Amino acid sequence: MGRCSMIRLAVLILASATTAHADHELDGRDIVAGRALYAETCAACHGTDLEGQPDWRTPDEAGVLPAPPHDATGHTWHHDNALLFEYTKLGGKAALAARGIDDFNSGMPAFGEALSDEGIWDILAYIRSTWPPREQASQASRNRPH
Repeated sequence: MGRCSMIRLAVLILASATTAHADHELDGRDIVAGRALYAETCAACHGTDLEGQPDWRTPDEAGVLPAPPHDATGHTWHHDNALLFEYTKLGGKAALAARGIDDFNSGMPAFGEALSDEGIWDILAYIRSTWPPREQASQASRNRPH
């Protein structure tokens, strides 16, 4: 094996190790339970096929955006695990306010009383499992290693 090949192999190993480590909250989750919880709790707004609502980038008259898709066409994979968890548990407005964003009128309700933390993580793991490898890797890179 040449020097260039060895370097490429080392980079691939390090990248995959970092990605796996950065996904820790979503690793080993119950995808089947997550899919069922998604169908019960999320699909009414975000779509049975994770497609979101029509015109999800256009706010309504109150300034609230429709529910975005959670498939690869949306922006869910642009956010780290912690924000996705907080957004689901606390609701959009409270999750963003906790991060210093007070002027965003989110339509996402809080599910912290309706879902357990484990249930939320299972849903997020299910959603991630539907993304192509590129989006999964991109999302994983946004998470802090523990």
